[in-house]
Amino acid sequence: MGVFDFVKNGVREIMVARPDQAKHLIIYKHPDQNVPNWTQLTVDSDECAVFFKDGRVVGVLPPGRHTLSTQNIPFLNNIVNRFTGGDVFISEIFFVKTSPVRSVPFGGPIGDMIDPLTGEQVIPRIFGEFSLVVTDPVRFIVGYTGQAAQGDNDAILSWIKGLFMNGVKTTLGELCEVEQKSVLQAVSLTSKLANAFVANAPDLNEIGVRILQMGQFNLNFSEDDRQRLVAANAEIAKANRGVKVAEAQAKAKQFELDQKYSQDARYVQNLAGNYQNYAAGQAIIGAGQGMAQHGVDGGVAGAGIQMALGVNMANQMAGAMQAQPAQAQQPQFSPGGATVTCSKCNTRQPGGKFCAECGNALAQAKKFCTGCGQETSPAAKFCANCGTSTSASAPLSAR
Repeated sequence: MGVFDFVKNGVREIMVARPDQAKHLIIYKHPDQNVPNWTQLTVDSDECAVFFKDGRVVGVLPPGRHTLSTQNIPFLNNIVNRFTGGDVFISEIFFVKTSPVRSVPFGGPIGDMIDPLTGEQVIPRIFGEFSLVVTDPVRFIVGYTGQAAQGDNDAILSWIKGLFMNGVKTTLGELCEVEQKSVLQAVSLTSKLANAFVANAPDLNEIGVRILQMGQFNLNFSEDDRQRLVAANAEIAKANRGVKVAEAQAKAKQFELDQKYSQDARYVQNLAGNYQNYAAGQAIIGAGQGMAQHGVDGGVAGAGIQMALGVNMANQMAGAMQAQPAQAQQPQFSPGGATVTCSKCNTRQPGGKFCAECGNALAQAKKFCTGCGQETSPAAKFCANCGTSTSASAPLSAR
């Protein structure tokens, strides 16, 4: 019973402690509320003793051996029975384990919830083990008092499991929403779920209990829920693939347009900014490509269309070229030296006074200044227009 009476030197002493058969219990309540003065209270190293009177906590004693006397423990003055002359304390004494309780099994459905990704309403089920520790013995006793009979470990653990499962439902939904995953895919988040279950257990914090760690656990669904989630996830995956394909095509098209823009800019720059000529040429090329790809009924008709387009574009290009400022034309010189054409037999001669073919007299080739292009006299030594030496003057072929 936890109470041992023995007589020592004629003095009766009482010892109060948790009995061996109750060592496994999270909470053990001493059966007798009347405790004599000078009682020896033994508190094991993995527990503490909490004193209650009239539903209020009076004090807490740590591990060790304590002599219950108002001289040693001041808070005992609040529970002294004055009618006994101060020889008896009236109090409920609870022994609460403060060491970890390991391998606590849990499991079952966590209730209806909406899958954040698919919007399907399902009932997930979870099974596994966890370890817990009582962090606030007073809050734990206050929260548990009246929930079950004292000493009923199964009832205490069942109460803790129920509160834990409430936190599991909330944590599972929040993590799936953050990760943008379906609850069906949450099986791949085992490590994150375990950490979240340990960190987010507000209902347990309220009663002075903390989950230390999660053991192995399994998240599953009924066959009907699983099939609906699989189908919904398949539809979402198909839609996502379509979006990615469209994005890739849009990027490829944008790249093509960027390349075409750069190419067009270079061509226009090479044409000295004359975009009209470039556009006309591009139109002709485009028309030809279109006909080659799609065809035109009748070869003659197709050729006629191409000729019409070509003539039209050529006229546009000619008009554009005429619109450009006329440049001063420079005289052209024969690259191989002075030559003249015989007026009688029309053969080109390297020079001289008579034709080598028919003997006809040849016209003398005209000379032009290499500096300004002005015609010079054959006998002149310097150009009369710019003063350049006529020794470098270029003769013009006679036509």
